[in-house]
Parts: sequence; structure tokens; C-alpha cells
Amino acid sequence: MTLGLTPEQQELSDAVGRFAGRHAPIAETRAGFGALAAGELPAWWDALVTNGFHAVHLPERLGGQGGRLIDAACVLESAGKTLLPGPLLATVTTGAVALLADPAPAADSLLRDLVAGRPAAVVLPGDGDLRARADGSGWLVTGTSAVTAGVCAARTILAGARTPDDDVVWALIEPETPTAAIEPVSGTDLVGDVGVLRLTDYAASAVLTGIDAGRARCVAVSLVASMTAGITQWCVEAVTAHLRTREQFGKVIGTFQALQHNAAMLLVNSELATAAAWDAMRAVDEPLEQHRIAAAGAAVMAISPAPDLVLDTLTMFGAIGFTWEHDLHLYWRRAISLAASIGPANRWARRLGELTCTRQRDMSVDLGAAEAEFRSWVAETLDAAMQLRNDTPAPHGDYPDQASGPQRTLLADAGLIAPHWPAPWGVDAGPLKQLIIDEEFARRPGLVRTSLNIAEWILPSVLAAGPKNLQEKLIPPTLRGEIHWCQLFSEPGAGSDLASLATRAAKVDGGWRINGHKIWTSLAQYADLGALLARTDPEAGKHRGIGYFILDMRSPGIEIQPIKTATGQAHFNEVFLDDVFVPDEMLLGGPTDGWNLAISTMAEERTAISGYVKFDRAAALRRLAAEPGPDRDDALRALGELDAYTNAIKALGVRETIRLLGGEASGPASSIAKVAMNVLLRRTFGATLQLTGRAAMVADSDPDIVERYLHLPAELIGGGTREIQLNIIAQMILGLPRK
Repeated sequence: MTLGLTPEQQELSDAVGRFAGRHAPIAETRAGFGALAAGELPAWWDALVTNGFHAVHLPERLGGQGGRLIDAACVLESAGKTLLPGPLLATVTTGAVALLADPAPAADSLLRDLVAGRPAAVVLPGDGDLRARADGSGWLVTGTSAVTAGVCAARTILAGARTPDDDVVWALIEPETPTAAIEPVSGTDLVGDVGVLRLTDYAASAVLTGIDAGRARCVAVSLVASMTAGITQWCVEAVTAHLRTREQFGKVIGTFQALQHNAAMLLVNSELATAAAWDAMRAVDEPLEQHRIAAAGAAVMAISPAPDLVLDTLTMFGAIGFTWEHDLHLYWRRAISLAASIGPANRWARRLGELTCTRQRDMSVDLGAAEAEFRSWVAETLDAAMQLRNDTPAPHGDYPDQASGPQRTLLADAGLIAPHWPAPWGVDAGPLKQLIIDEEFARRPGLVRTSLNIAEWILPSVLAAGPKNLQEKLIPPTLRGEIHWCQLFSEPGAGSDLASLATRAAKVDGGWRINGHKIWTSLAQYADLGALLARTDPEAGKHRGIGYFILDMRSPGIEIQPIKTATGQAHFNEVFLDDVFVPDEMLLGGPTDGWNLAISTMAEERTAISGYVKFDRAAALRRLAAEPGPDRDDALRALGELDAYTNAIKALGVRETIRLLGGEASGPASSIAKVAMNVLLRRTFGATLQLTGRAAMVADSDPDIVERYLHLPAELIGGGTREIQLNIIAQMILGLPRK
């Protein structure tokens, strides 16, 4: 995944990559370390300026390309991926901050200079001790900046200096003057320069006005995140290529499961980093509060973790990755420098926690007036539903989203419980209509949206392979909440390995006789029907001789034994099948079509579980972070880290939705989100237990602490463990060899 979602943005990224390949191969970059550190421009700088890559976000009226800031982010992402050296990031950031200024000759002059190729850097307020005092009609600026990237190469520096009244003066500094001095320092990043700006009563004759310091910092951090996203993407590609070809002990090391899992986790973390960086760029036109949340999330998810992600890559390469000759250390050094440039990671996490104590990131997609007639119909239907109530709780507990009654029946008859299904069960809603329905439900928080629970994973297989009469028999009452389902897949000797099923289905007159033993069957004791896999042809290959049956859970020969879990409750069950008869019409598809139908069912399950991110699991931590106390700072930092992770998963989903709206096929987002949700849940409840202390000694002190934690294994294991998902990502997405 790259930052760019449009074909034009992807072509822009590719063009920068091709430019870097022609003009800045890493072998040549290595020969210029000293010159780069001294601030000398690369020999190809003029060619880059001619291509306009540095000015894609600057206005056409001033000579720029007239694009948006996300376009500049795509350039920086590609520059990070190709290790393009020099002051590109600093120059692009200066232009982006200058665009926040009031229209004025000084701002236009700076932007024209940038378009013409003048390298620049920006010093944000607080990055050092720059102070400004009035001097007649101008300002005198004195002080020292923090260590800043790009200042040695800069011919102009945009510096934010504090006044005695704590306002900010944005002064344009020409470093080649007697009252200004640049002191180069030995930088960690070998392909760029870092230095310190010192000013002594510098007479700032040109200043920019109207720049909000908070917005400027958000913009700068968002652009840094774009470059680190490119670095982590390079890591995924480099290590995948290495694992596919490197041999050890007579085998390609990409077959080793530990390395497959490490590579898959690297991809997950890279995708989350890219999603967080994209969300920060997406927020540049949103209210500042939203941009603060998104930028802090990018700092926590895309920038601060980058050095460790490169280190993870290095360890998969082994000792070769630690050598001077290998390019890895150059990416590692740049990642370290970029992460350091935004300040301590804990501060960003704490800032985000302070913000998200009381508000959340708005992940809505602006749909404008699209499908206005459909939206009006949905709104009218939901308004009518709000006048009704559901009066029958689900058999397994008081879950408002699974209750039945007049309200649910109205929504079922309207096709709004599973709107993506074909009519008459749904409304054939594509991504756009699904988003409209989501928005209209969100506008009515008092209207609880119905969940089909386990049936949500099973009925798509009925739609795909069941005859019309079976669909008419099963689907309407399920939508109304009159039929409840369970899933009979796992077995004691097979677990999630469906190909190793031992349950047998023997053909008899009019149907099948089934014998076997299932386990971990959720809610079997309450279910009316079950989706069951059984081996119909023991002589066929493991994946081929499996049938997919719809089982009446009241049939003779079925024995259900509840399994009490650590919670003290029995949500799971063992199910014993002794000569159970299933009629022919309850076999979906052919006798050996079960494997493909099962894979589809599990894909639905994994997608549903990854969507659980919409539920707030950090409620106890959020309350702790909102209250004064000795642990509040720790709670704020933990909350910020968790919300950054949560928002990155949400951004991943928004990006996938936008892709689908554009007509593209589904990507790997659901598998990545499933693993990410697993990580998030562990981190959330771990942090909650660590910070709530003695409250966890009392089982019923707070349902958001112990009770939720004890239910955690069901979510971690459901739909396939993290290890199973990592296998899928490594082999199906990264293309690592199975054997």
C-alpha cells in the first residue's frame, strides 16, 4: 500500500522512483556523504526542480504544479523509499508551512523562490530559543535553533520566534549575513545535513503572518511521516526479496515459519504506518483539533516506530544487514534521525491521550450529495424504526443488537440489516450506499444497529450456494431474529485445520448420516441451525472431500456439552454427532464444495472481527486518564498509544472503502486488520490492568476491567489465531514459499 490512492498519485510516486533510479543510485550517494553533510546540493537538484517534484503542492500562479499536500506526501514517500538524498523534505515542508500564511508579497516571494529551486528549511516555534523583539517597523531575532535538518543546505530559513507577549513572528532568514550563522553538526543521517542556526539581533525585514503554529507543526509532522512510511515500505520489499532467495541448511529461509511471521508483522506495521501517515495528510483541510489527533497518531505509529522496524528488517537479513556495504544501515540512520526530529515519542502519545479523553478522530468520508434519493429513503426508514422497540431478547443474553421485535422486523423487511446482500434480503448496496447507511445510523445514536451475530458469517454461503427455496426458508426468519445459528467447523484433533476434519458424512437414501465430534462451537446450546463441515469422500484430497451442511440442532443424535471457560460462563460447547440425518436439500452446493464455502465463511468472520475496532475497549483507561491523580500522565500516554493504533486501523478501513468506491477489488486490508486488532486488544487490556491496579482484584469492580479481560481469548482466537493469520499474510500476500 502506498499513500496515493488515485492513479495520478501512484504515477507521481513511480515517477519519483524512476528519477531516483536514474539520477541518485545509492552507490553514487555513498560517494557524496561529506558533501551532503556540508549542505552541498546534489548534482541532480536542478533536474529535480525541472521536473517540479519539489513544488507539486505550490500554486500554479507562482509557478508550482498546483497540487495538494497529499501529492507532496507521495513525493516524499517515494523519496524515503529510494533514499533520495539532500534537502527535499526540508524544502517541501517550508513551502507547506508558507502556504498557511496570509496572502502577501513576502509569502509569494518565498514561494516563487522555492518553485525556482531555492533550498529552504523551517524552524518551528519552540524548536530552540529564538526570540523576537520589535525594532521600529521590523523585528530583531536572537537565539539558537534546535538541531534542524536541512539548514546547512538552506538558502532561506523560515523561523518561528517567540515575542515577549508569547506571540510568534515568522521571520525569513537569509543565512549568509553577518548576524546569522549555521553550525553543521555530525549527523546520524548520512544522506542529508543537520545543523544549528544562531542569530544575533538578526534584522528580519521580511515576515509572514497568519501562520498558526499548531497547524504548522501538524503539517511538518505529517510530511515526516510520509517519508518514514516510504522507508518501512522499502523494508518490506527488501526483506521479502531476501527471504525468497536466501538459502540456509539447504532450504530457502522464507520457508521458516518464524521468519514468515516476522515478515508478516513487518508488513502489518508498515501498512498501519502508511495508513496513519495518509490520515494525517487527509486531515490538513480539517479543523485543527482533528489534524492534531491525526498528526499525533502519525507521530506515534509512523515516525517513532520506524527505527525499530528497520532494525527488525536488519535482524531478518542477519549479519549481512549489519555491514557497511549493505544499504540497510543508511535507511536505519535516516529513520533514527527522522524519528528524533519530532521530539520524544512519549510527548506525542501524551498529547494524543489528552485530546482523545473527550473526543475521537472523525473517520467519515465526504460523500456530498451522492445518492440523495436513496439517502432520503434510508433516513425515513430509520426514523420509522426509531418509533418502534424490540421486545424479545436474544436467547443467550441481553444484547440489544441481537434482540428481536417490531423494530428489527421493519429493518429486516426494508433490507437494511444486511444491505450489501441482493434483494429481497438486502438492497444490493455497494460501498457508496453502505457508507450512506452507516452515516444515517450514526446520526441516530439511539437506534441500535442489529447484528446477525454468527449468521453474518454463514448466510453469505447460503446466498452463494443455496437454492432459492432454501434461501426463502432460512434468510427472512434469521434477519428477523427468529432463527439463531452456530458454526460447527473446529474439531478436537484439527482445531482450525479444516483440511484435517475427521467428522464423516455418509450418503444414504434422501440425505446423509453424519458422525463426529465438534468443539469450540459458540452458542450451540441456543442455536436452531448450524453450519457444519464433514468429510464426504475420505479417499479425496484433504481439501476436496468436504461437504458444507445446514444442520437442524434439534435433530436426534446431537448431544451438546457446554464448556465452561475462565469467565465462569459457557459460551463454547462440544457437540457430538451420532448418526445424525441431514436431508439432501440441506447440503450447500455439491458434496465436495465445502472447502471453498468454508473459506468464504471464515473470510466473512475475519472481516467482522477486524471491524470490532469500532467498539471502545479502553473505556476504563479513558476514565482514568480524564481524572486527576498520580497515574494520570501514564494513563494519558498509554491511551494515546492505544488510540493511535486504533485510528491507524480505522484509517486502513477508510482507505479500503475509498478504493472500493473507486471500483477497485478488495485488498488484503481485512487480514492485516485482523492481526492488528489482535495486537490492539492485547495492548489495551494489558495497559488497563497495569494502570487500574487493585481494581482488578475485585471481579465485579468494573466490567471494563476484569470481565472484559477474561473474555479476551474468545476474540483473540475467533476466526483463526494471529499465527494462522500471519501464515496467510506471509504466503498469500507476501508470496513467501510454503516449503
